[in-house]
Amino acid sequence: MSVDVHQHLWTPSLVDALRRRTRPPFLDGWTLVLDGEPPYEVDPADHDVELRRKRNAHLDLALVSLSSPLGIEHLPPEEAWPLVDAYHADARALPAPFGAWAAAPVTDPDPLRLSHTLDLDDGMAGLQLPATALGDARGLAQAAPLLDVLEERGLPLFVHPGPAAAASGPAWWAAVVPYVQQMHAAWYAFEAFGRPRHPRLKVCFALLAGLAPLHRERQLARGGTGRGLVDPDLFLETSSYGPRAADAVIRELGIDVLVAGSDQPYAESAWPDPGDPAQRAIDHAVRVANPGRLLSRKESHQ
Repeated sequence: MSVDVHQHLWTPSLVDALRRRTRPPFLDGWTLVLDGEPPYEVDPADHDVELRRKRNAHLDLALVSLSSPLGIEHLPPEEAWPLVDAYHADARALPAPFGAWAAAPVTDPDPLRLSHTLDLDDGMAGLQLPATALGDARGLAQAAPLLDVLEERGLPLFVHPGPAAAASGPAWWAAVVPYVQQMHAAWYAFEAFGRPRHPRLKVCFALLAGLAPLHRERQLARGGTGRGLVDPDLFLETSSYGPRAADAVIRELGIDVLVAGSDQPYAESAWPDPGDPAQRAIDHAVRVANPGRLLSRKESHQ
């Protein structure tokens, strides 16, 4: 089964809810207004379900998620929940090949509500949370009740970049600088503080965790431990990176922890090339075998 674990699709209920808002994040027609990033002109075709189905005809499963850089999960609960509920309502109704990651406000980590969302529909693959909420011990402690729900059900966590700080450069700045920094922090925070609390939780980090694993040598040189150890329940998703970055991560962690993600509609899958015969084994690993392990329910022994 060929899988893309990282896509975004704004369904009508979510679009309507964003248009009803008058402060960021909101939509003015199809202009997205956020704190920290310049206004972004959204192409309506990118969020047309039928067009996206055709674009993903080669996939057996395309997992969509709430766009965490919008900052919805960080809003006050009375503002966050209507947007999250609107996203969930339409995500459950998406046709094949789409599935979805659940969402939850980090300002109101409600394990009962998350349990209901996950148990209501087996189509929810797990939970996505923003890296901005998981980059230190305090954030992971606050999110712990949600992570417990996932661990109990054997479902994975997907860590995605959250809102960017105030724009400091050209249009690509947010995606290349703060997003990467967020993922780097979340990777090491989970290793230091999350894994001891959640020993059986499967976690997938978007955009190769900001290439955080490539800093292992420096971590060890500064007193870190775990030389040569690979956590088989930590996965890295490949969006926006090509063969050079992916090959470097494989040299550090091996191929078994990489899963394919495109970040559609904002990017297309750049690696591996399924048309290259030399890449077929890698293609099968990152699009079929490894996502299968990530998304299979893992028996809890708690």
